[in-house]
Amino acid sequence: MNAPLTAAAPPTMRALLQRRYGADAVAFAEVPAPTAAPGAVLIQVVSAALNRGDWHLLTGTPYAVRLAGYGVLRPNRAIPGMAVAGRVVAVGAGVTGFAPGDGVLGEIDGGGFAERVNAAPGALAKIPAGVSFEQAATLPISGTTALQGLRDAGALKAGESLLVIGAAGGVGGFAVQLGRHFGAEVTGVCSAKNVEGVRAMGAHHVIDYTATRLGDHPARFDVILDLVGAEPLASLRRMLKPGGRLVSGSGGQDNVVLGPMFPILRGLLSNLGATERFIPLMNKPTPSDLEVLCALVAEGAITPDISARIGLSEAPGYLDRMGEGHTRGKVVIQIDADSARSAR
Repeated sequence: MNAPLTAAAPPTMRALLQRRYGADAVAFAEVPAPTAAPGAVLIQVVSAALNRGDWHLLTGTPYAVRLAGYGVLRPNRAIPGMAVAGRVVAVGAGVTGFAPGDGVLGEIDGGGFAERVNAAPGALAKIPAGVSFEQAATLPISGTTALQGLRDAGALKAGESLLVIGAAGGVGGFAVQLGRHFGAEVTGVCSAKNVEGVRAMGAHHVIDYTATRLGDHPARFDVILDLVGAEPLASLRRMLKPGGRLVSGSGGQDNVVLGPMFPILRGLLSNLGATERFIPLMNKPTPSDLEVLCALVAEGAITPDISARIGLSEAPGYLDRMGEGHTRGKVVIQIDADSARSAR
């Protein structure tokens, strides 16, 4: 008599799961692996990068993020992670422009801290030759924020002076290098332990905020990119040249309910009657900007500052510490460690 047939167990994958809000709410687990969804690209994730936004979604703060579609009482995305790089495994019905084996990067709507994830094709760009998966994973969010902050919001021009506050951070490191690439005279602000690292990234001048009060510094700048939000608005305005632009990528001490809304409103109101401009910075996921950044990495014009390479099971501890706001450079999860550092 033949033995009864049993259904094969569905394939599983390693992932980080979040069942509730809280800094300690994410855990390493085995979960069912997805298949290619209609209209989506199924990616085998090689590398993923941590971003401050991951911490905000992990904790559900400011509370306004919960009302923005992420779940009011508990997160509605079980797997976090927005910045990824990997290989295309399969494409869903109706998808064109991508094929299995393509190396891709992108800013996705969650799910990146796992071995596989479905992503919208409009969120992805292809990784060119000469760029590794781990380098590519650092570019969504951090790289695009720096690029859009200087090129678009700040309208930075060759020969102008640029001040980057938070120059040792994930966005700041890209901003220093991009500012230099655009032909600006770059001054970076960081703590004493990061002075040499910021100088090595191309800053012409470095201010150690632990030794010098920023508001007392005599220099004046065409563009200030503030990624920290610790300096008073009036102080930063005094540091601008006539017609200068203050680009704010941080709300400072955000309201726990509404986030940076009030600091942004104060900044915009301060524009009344002034020649200097306050400009809030909001990152926009743009594959064309990822292509620009990839090209700059490939030609050696910018180099992602990767401060730590970790495994997926180590990520919860790093996410917990991101709330302190003192992480240098980029932390990359090597989900496929054998492939992460290989160039395309």
